[in-house]
Amino acid sequence: MRREADAVETPDPVDARLAGRLAELRAEHGWSLGELAERSGVSRSTLSRAERAEISPTASQLNRLCHVYGRTMSRLLGEVEAEPAPLVRAEEQPVWTDRASGFVRRSVSPPHPALRGELVEGRLAVGADIAYDRPPVAGLEQHVWLLEGVLEVTAQDTVHRLAAGDCLRLRVWGPTRFRCAGDAEARYVLAVVLP
Repeated sequence: MRREADAVETPDPVDARLAGRLAELRAEHGWSLGELAERSGVSRSTLSRAERAEISPTASQLNRLCHVYGRTMSRLLGEVEAEPAPLVRAEEQPVWTDRASGFVRRSVSPPHPALRGELVEGRLAVGADIAYDRPPVAGLEQHVWLLEGVLEVTAQDTVHRLAAGDCLRLRVWGPTRFRCAGDAEARYVLAVVLP
């Protein structure tokens, strides 16, 4: 019988593949952890632990890394999955969770090399508030369609309060913020189109 102290926590398979891909990207660019930390604003220790799958980066940290590597978050997460198929069954759609913020992200239509758009389902827990200091790709086109709850999206210093059924269309050039502003989970569809 194993004692609790002897148990080794196995990383989530998606987190493990993400860790490997992050390490590969840094190596492809020839950057040290210190150089990547300077470029991204993510601490060297956090980067090191994320590349070893000891932790899963937060949505904000992952967004900073995507910006440095010139990728959308969906594209990066798609790179750690098998080759995308034309039909993506619900049970095959990759799900990533930012446990720290209460954000769950399902890649409904993952990126594909021949396509510029992708579809994401986002879920924000009550009180969840995620701020991105920059877009992963400047000029990224986004369409946010709120299915349930109340969501506040801030872009270019303007707060947009969405109710169920509302759709916000924008190009992202600077900081954005997504906040669950109601007393129930906010569930939305995000369509992302590369410029």
